[in-house]
Amino acid sequence: MTTLLIFIVLVLVFIAIWQMTRIFELSQLKTENSQIANDADNRNNGYMMFAFLIFIYGITIFSFWKYTKVLLPESSSAHGADYDYLMLVSFVIIFIVQTITQALLHYFGYKYRGETGKKALFYADNDRLEFIWTIIPVVVLAGLILWGLYTWTDIMDVNDEDDPLVVELYAQQFNWTARYGGADNVLGAANVRMIDIDRANVLGLDESDSYATDDIIVKELHLPVGRKVNFKMRSQDVLHSAYMPHFRAQMNCVPGMTTEFSFTPIKTTAEIRQDPDVIDKVKRTNAIRAERAANGEDNSDPWEYDYILLCNKICGKSHYNMQMKIIVETQEEYDAWMVQQQSFGQTMAAQ
Repeated sequence: MTTLLIFIVLVLVFIAIWQMTRIFELSQLKTENSQIANDADNRNNGYMMFAFLIFIYGITIFSFWKYTKVLLPESSSAHGADYDYLMLVSFVIIFIVQTITQALLHYFGYKYRGETGKKALFYADNDRLEFIWTIIPVVVLAGLILWGLYTWTDIMDVNDEDDPLVVELYAQQFNWTARYGGADNVLGAANVRMIDIDRANVLGLDESDSYATDDIIVKELHLPVGRKVNFKMRSQDVLHSAYMPHFRAQMNCVPGMTTEFSFTPIKTTAEIRQDPDVIDKVKRTNAIRAERAANGEDNSDPWEYDYILLCNKICGKSHYNMQMKIIVETQEEYDAWMVQQQSFGQTMAAQ
């Protein structure tokens, strides 16, 4: 694939140099009509437009065939199926419209090319045609927007009616920190002005708030499968974005305010690792790593597929490395992990 891309780049560079040479030659001509295209020029440009049309369709088909396998696996959240279906419908509509409009654009560009003795006709307006190309896009886009709004409303159903787990995601350059509400499932008050690194109060929790005492602060996000999770998100410094692609979830983390998002994980980490597509990705990735290790380029251990939390806003020089592992497990496994964690009160008492 790399060789093909290099070849394409070299061809394009050659074409650019050739075109520049042609421009230079034309600039040296002193004839009065040197810049006027003749019939041969128009015909050749028409052929080139058809060639470019074939290229567009070819690269589209190739991309679907070649890169579909690198897409994310089936969603691991309850709302993800609706999200993916809406995305699929949008892409199908875009593909159909793009196919039709590009074909017409290139066809008419060739059909009505300039020819000696042929005069161009100009229509000031065509009410019927303008009505068609205005109303159809309006109806389609309005339908997609309304559908999207209803889907977004369902996704943003952040409430306490389903006994959700409450988790805070705290963003800062360049790492994530998760905070759980502890036994009472209520997060204590916090403010960035209360951050005290010397006393290990890295999130600025209010030590006088009783709800903060049993809060649990960790660097690895654990979620119980089948239980709704209400996320509350804060940022310490700049704009970040909590992006969990496997769960089709994303929300900005804005300095000075708390944003919210909610979803229910439906597949454990162990289950997603058994997905045939995931197994194939792991095999291909580890084969590449093994090849690099054989060449002395990479000695990392075999890779294992995990859910992950990423920052999806460019937030600084180490933005690429701002991520946190997510583990979805059974309620029993989650409870066992939670028992092993130290609360904020215990951490402060140990100071």
